[in-house]
Amino acid sequence: MTAVAVRLVRLHAASRRLPAALALLAACAAGLRGMLYGHWDSYGALQLPLIFEAACAAIIAVTAGSPFGEPERATGRWLPYLRLGTAVTLTALASGALAAAGTGMPLAGGFADIVRNVAGLTGIGLLCATLLGAPLAWTGPLAYMVAGAYGLYTDWHPPVLSTPWLWPARPPHDAGGALCAAVVFAAGLAAIALRGARERPSGDGPG
Repeated sequence: MTAVAVRLVRLHAASRRLPAALALLAACAAGLRGMLYGHWDSYGALQLPLIFEAACAAIIAVTAGSPFGEPERATGRWLPYLRLGTAVTLTALASGALAAAGTGMPLAGGFADIVRNVAGLTGIGLLCATLLGAPLAWTGPLAYMVAGAYGLYTDWHPPVLSTPWLWPARPPHDAGGALCAAVVFAAGLAAIALRGARERPSGDGPG
């Protein structure tokens, strides 16, 4: 039974192109580390991590879909757990990699900010995967990144956008922002686990 479970996890990981996803997440962490050596003003320092957090979320969201489509459902009752485990694992690895990249560097927001933003952005990406399909799931995190960057902009140019639903513009330990990000992440996990990424009809573009 254990051998079958291991094989099932391995095949699911391959169908989600996890080796490529892990390499891209590592590249994001390396990119953040390199950029942190630059000299940034306060506004730029706050925006910089958000760019890489959104990139990680986009990568995770795109891996939510399988190129095999309907035949994958042969895994039966284990498929929701495999989807859930993949999304949670990649989110944790992305958060850890970005936090490690900021170790000893002037990383704005710190670990709490990274976990909140990566989780919330990933939730948006997973919701987009269920609605639009995995190939287009990156659009959600990147669009929200623009909104988050504007929220940060208003901190310097009022009127300030203070809604907790725009959590990147909130302080790292803001309870409202963390709660909103957690709600979106939970919704994304539930959607992707129970429904999976939307399957695009044959001939309807990539997917």
